Amino acid sequence: MKRKDLAKHLHQHGCELLREGRTHSVNPVNEQQASIPRHREINEYTARGICRQLSIPEP
Repeated sequence: MKRKDLAKHLHQHGCELLREGRTHSVNPVNEQQASIPRHREINEYTARGICRQLSIPEP
């Protein structure tokens, strides 16, 4: 999955960018946070894990 597609999915479910790290971005939603890797392609397992961490539907 492309990083921009995952970011778009997260934004549609109320996620906002908290800060940019050196190798990842942190997105909070409902007092939960998840780190999003800065790779162009994000593994499907990683994308699903991020969505589960934030309690939003999987893409």
